[in-house]
Amino acid sequence: MTQTPACPPPLPEAEAEDGTEVNTEPENQTENKAGSKAENPAENQSENPDGPESEADFELALPAPALTPGQAFDALYAYAAPALVRQTYLLTGRRELARESVERAFQLAWQRWPEVAVDRDPAGWVRAAAYEYAMSPWHRLRLRHRTPEPPPAALDDRRLLSVLLSLPPAYRRTVLLYDGLGIGLPETAAETEASTPAAAGRLLHAREVVAARVPELADPGELRLRLTELGSKESLRTAAKPVVVRSGSERRARRWTRAAIAFTVLLIGSTAFTLRTAPDHYEAPQAPAATISGVPPRSGPGPLSEEEQEVRVKLRSTFQNGPERLRPELR
Repeated sequence: MTQTPACPPPLPEAEAEDGTEVNTEPENQTENKAGSKAENPAENQSENPDGPESEADFELALPAPALTPGQAFDALYAYAAPALVRQTYLLTGRRELARESVERAFQLAWQRWPEVAVDRDPAGWVRAAAYEYAMSPWHRLRLRHRTPEPPPAALDDRRLLSVLLSLPPAYRRTVLLYDGLGIGLPETAAETEASTPAAAGRLLHAREVVAARVPELADPGELRLRLTELGSKESLRTAAKPVVVRSGSERRARRWTRAAIAFTVLLIGSTAFTLRTAPDHYEAPQAPAATISGVPPRSGPGPLSEEEQEVRVKLRSTFQNGPERLRPELR
C-alpha cells in the first residue's frame, strides 16, 4: 500500500533580502478579495451605516416630485399657446379670432384633462381643437367678423396671406400642417380627417395655387420659411394666463351643467302637465251640420198670450186638493 502524502503546510511569508515581507498569496486570491467588496454593496453599506457620504448624493437618490394637473396644464399652455395663436392667424387672417380660438381650445382641454394628459401628443390635441373652432363656418354670421381686419404691413406678407385665405379651408389647413409645421403626410391626413391620397392631392393643389400667384414660393422650403416669418412678424396678443383659462373653463362647465339641469326639469314638467291634461280616451269628431231640402223646419209652441197666462195661473191655484180635482180611475 502506498500512503498518500499529507498536504504541505502553508508557506510562511517570505522575506526579501532587505528584510521586508513579501506576499506569497496567488494573484487570483487577491483579485477575489477585491472583487468581493465590489460585488457585495450591502457589506460596504454596513461599513458606512450613515448612508450617502454627502447631501448631494441624498438629494439625487430622492424621486422627482410629480406634477399636479394644474401645473402640467400650465406647462403645456406656456409651451404651445404662443405658437398656436400665430398658426391660427395664418388660417383665419384675424387676430382676435386666433386668440379666442386658442383660449377655447385650452378650456376644452382642461375640461377633458384626463383624456388630454394621457394623449401621446397633447399639443396636437389642443391644436386640432383650436383649428376646428377657428375654421367654423358660423363665425361669418358674427357682426365683428363681417368687417375685414387691417392686412400686414409688408407687401410680400399681404400677398402670401391673401393667397392662403383664397384657398378652401381644408387645403389651407393641409398646407399649413405639412409645409408650415413639417408634420408628416399620414399625420396631416389624420388631423384633417381625410385619407392620405386626398391629403396629398390637397397639398399639391395648394402648392400650385401658391406658386402661380407667388412664384418665388414654389420651393416648399422657402414656403415654410415665409410662413414662419409671417406668423412671427405680427404683433399677436396671446390668450389669457393659464389660471384665467382654467377658471373660465370651470365657469363654462358650471353654466352648461346648470342649463342642462334646467332644461331637464322643464322637459319633465311639460311632460307631466301634458299627461295630466291630455284626454285619456278617443272622441270621434262630430260631422258639421248640413241643410236638407224638402223637410219643414222644426217649430215649437210660441210664447203665451196674456189671457193664456191668466188661465194657467188660475188652473195652478185651484183644484189642488179635494174631490173636485179630476183624477184618473184605474179599471
